[in-house]
Amino acid sequence: MKLVRLGCVLWGSLLLAGSPEQDANVNTRYTVESVELSGDKPADISTGLRSELVRMVGEKLNPSALDDLARRIRRELHVRAVSHRVLRGQTPEHVRVVFDVRGRPARFEASVPKFLYGSQSGFSGAVEGTATVGSRAWTIGLVSDGDELLERYTGVVARLEDTLASNRVRLRFQFASYREQWDSQTIDAVNRGPAAPSSALYGTRQDLEPVATFLLARPLTLSVGASFERLQPLSPATRTEMANAIISTLHYHRHLEGEDANQQDWDAAYNLRAATSLLASDFAYVRHLGEVRYVYSWGRSEISDTVNVGLLTGRAPLFERFVAGNGSLLRGWNKFELDPLGGSRLVHNSVAYRYGKVEVFYDSGALWDPGQTAVIRHSLGIGIRQNGLCVALAFPVREGHIEPVFMVGMNY
Repeated sequence: MKLVRLGCVLWGSLLLAGSPEQDANVNTRYTVESVELSGDKPADISTGLRSELVRMVGEKLNPSALDDLARRIRRELHVRAVSHRVLRGQTPEHVRVVFDVRGRPARFEASVPKFLYGSQSGFSGAVEGTATVGSRAWTIGLVSDGDELLERYTGVVARLEDTLASNRVRLRFQFASYREQWDSQTIDAVNRGPAAPSSALYGTRQDLEPVATFLLARPLTLSVGASFERLQPLSPATRTEMANAIISTLHYHRHLEGEDANQQDWDAAYNLRAATSLLASDFAYVRHLGEVRYVYSWGRSEISDTVNVGLLTGRAPLFERFVAGNGSLLRGWNKFELDPLGGSRLVHNSVAYRYGKVEVFYDSGALWDPGQTAVIRHSLGIGIRQNGLCVALAFPVREGHIEPVFMVGMNY
């Protein structure tokens, strides 16, 4: 009889445990009764972050919000790990949330913000080390990227970040120095004549960016600052040029959960860069870039749709021109085949469906300049994505032949 009872208990435990995905879906039914901090230095969190923890009481349990708060507590306290536990509450359908703060202060962290290998573009990547002292984070990193822009830029990045006013204001000062490497197709296009957007290619580029980011409301942030770019041309006879611009980014994020545990995420961003002679700039241009992304997930399935629109007016350096045919836009196409000088107009749409780790995607878009006809191009792909790592094959849709492009990378 004891064995029978023990078997029933074990079977009931397995039924209640289910899969991690089922647990996340079921947990959203519960109401948060209390939020507690335990472990090392829990009393040192800021008033603003503590108020957010208090506001969780009485709300429905949101597992993704718990993960976000755990990361923010870890960054603010500079500790090695922050985990959270969900315990049974005193009232039915209520739970207690406990954040466990563990570890001595983390003074130094290494990270890989981007790594990508493409069979057309080769390797691109960045590595950074961050030392945290109080609320300030000092970062130095190395980068070599042949994917994002027309040129491959290789160099060093140094950054200082500070958080003020209970995490509602973030300041960032960044300096970067790059050496540029140009593809022969871009060099030929520049040398062909007056149609080129710049009279000379630059061999080095230095950038200084002071930026302040403000939390306007819970889903809305605004960043404002300036970019001071110094371009040293390849030709010694050509003088150094400055591309100094006002920069601003407005970002919106919204996470919604339905009663049946289906989730929706909205992300929208608008970026403005405006160079003017008032900042002693040799270039005068305005660059607009907008992006909207929608993600709907249910069970192990997820579908997403991303739209990008770009407009560039005036005389701008090559690093400001739009590029497609890389690791994120029109995947599978060669960016130099589309336009070795980039474009001043961009439209792009990417639709992806993911089940578990397997993902399929469809990209379409166009890149052109005024006076040219916008040609819509398409590409298809399939890959595996897990914890930021992606392995994919992309196929540009063209007549006559199929040339798959292999990509593997993370955080891009």
